[in-house]
Amino acid sequence: MSSLSVFFAQVTNAANAAAGTPINPVDAAAQRPNWYWPVVYVIFIVMCYFIFFRPQIQAKKTQEEKVKTAKTGDKIVTSSGIHGVITNVKESTVILRVADNVKLEIEKSHIDKITRTDSSESDKTPAAKAS
Repeated sequence: MSSLSVFFAQVTNAANAAAGTPINPVDAAAQRPNWYWPVVYVIFIVMCYFIFFRPQIQAKKTQEEKVKTAKTGDKIVTSSGIHGVITNVKESTVILRVADNVKLEIEKSHIDKITRTDSSESDKTPAAKAS
């Protein structure tokens, strides 16, 4: 591509010389306008935002919404890997039953995964549960 532009620059210079107009070396090489590089930087920053930061922000919002809707009976996994069932929900903490007679009070912010016990499990037929 650059050899093609060099060729056209030489042809333009030859045409200008034949016409008697002076050859300006600045005109011979195509220059970018002054706004070119700032626009390239802005486009790069916008692309980085949509590729790296926006998905993380959306995932964090989704996780926060899920944690806000945690209710009694949900099975959860904490960020430290403790599995249990929520027995009580407080304002900023939940009581987690880990085993018989073992309960932990953890911050809601440390809930990593929530498995809801929805009606989809109760809709299954007994034959499907047995197999």
